[in-house]
Amino acid sequence: MVTMIMISGCGDQNFAISGTVTSGGSALSGVTVTLSGDASMTTTTDADGNYEFSAVKEGTFVVTPSLTGCTFVPRSRNVYLFGIDAREFNFSSGGESRVAAGGTHTAALKSDGTVRAWGNNSNGQLGDGSTTQSVTPIQVSGLSGVIAVAGGNAHTVAVKSDGTVWTWGNNSDGQLGNGTTTDSAVPVQVSGLGGVIAVAGGNAHTVAVKSDGTVWAWGNNSDGQLGNGTTTDSAVPIQVSGLSRVIAVAAGSAHSVALDGDGTVRAWGNNSNGQLGDGTTNQETTPVKVNDLSDVMAIAGGNAHTVAVKTDGTVWAWGDNSNGQLGDGTTTQRITPVQVSGLSGVIAIAAGSAHTVVLKTDGTVWAWGDNSNGQLGDGTTTQGITPVQVQSL
Repeated sequence: MVTMIMISGCGDQNFAISGTVTSGGSALSGVTVTLSGDASMTTTTDADGNYEFSAVKEGTFVVTPSLTGCTFVPRSRNVYLFGIDAREFNFSSGGESRVAAGGTHTAALKSDGTVRAWGNNSNGQLGDGSTTQSVTPIQVSGLSGVIAVAGGNAHTVAVKSDGTVWTWGNNSDGQLGNGTTTDSAVPVQVSGLGGVIAVAGGNAHTVAVKSDGTVWAWGNNSDGQLGNGTTTDSAVPIQVSGLSRVIAVAAGSAHSVALDGDGTVRAWGNNSNGQLGDGTTNQETTPVKVNDLSDVMAIAGGNAHTVAVKTDGTVWAWGDNSNGQLGDGTTTQRITPVQVSGLSGVIAIAAGSAHTVVLKTDGTVWAWGDNSNGQLGDGTTTQGITPVQVQSL
């Protein structure tokens, strides 16, 4: 995921940009890291995988790692440096995988840039040229150089290292973005879209962030989830209105979410459960700002709820709470963010239909919400309205 920071300026001062490079979870030394943009510098990661550019003036920059034989995720990271040091601009390489979950299928990105998928394949969402279900991973046909994957309800999305986007599976609403509404059991290229760094899949729509910070979406738009001011479906990418410095996106069933480079969050689409977080339940066809939320570093979208991790490691949630998926100790719907109870040190987050999962800095995993199928991993099928620790993990 590409990350950017924008904070109000404090004059002509010097600041630092720093981060860590890892491979398979271990420090990677000797990586050449280049800073370009309003200043040009080069450094090398130390024995602990750390790098730092010091004495940097305010401005807009791109950080890019390079090491022979390595492909990095992300390929580069944009930095908007205004008034504060930019920390935790991290990269990973080597044997790490990326995984994505759809409605009833799963996809995994291997370190060689190929993709495996398994599960339901009724719409070709496994990408092997068939519609035959597979209970073991099978290789997606003709796809290489992939750096990120995402799952929609019955479609799958991949970003290649050249910035192009490829999709397969259900296309009834144009969610494959290739100008048709015909399902495809093999990857097809999304029309006219390049420079993409991150993607997200909703029930029947897809969202992408480009390296210039703009957001593009396609597919079903009945609730305004494409964010262009209409409710007209689109089988090709259209630009989301008013966004220009986005660093990450997430998608719910019929709403979309974007993390701005200044740490605030925007959302649009279905809002019947308050999942846009703007204090109303009004549908929005263009992005609105989530109320009273700042310093966010990661976002996730559930069916009708939204979750965010702040830089202090706390978690905040809003929207549908009928199964306790907001984790605030109640089952009360929230139209603005509430803090998840008793949780800190969180570094990553994911949302299912009606449950939420997080990873903490100590390596433990915690979950809350619907548990009718044991999705909280606590050894029970009891709904959790506050976080419970996943066992033996």
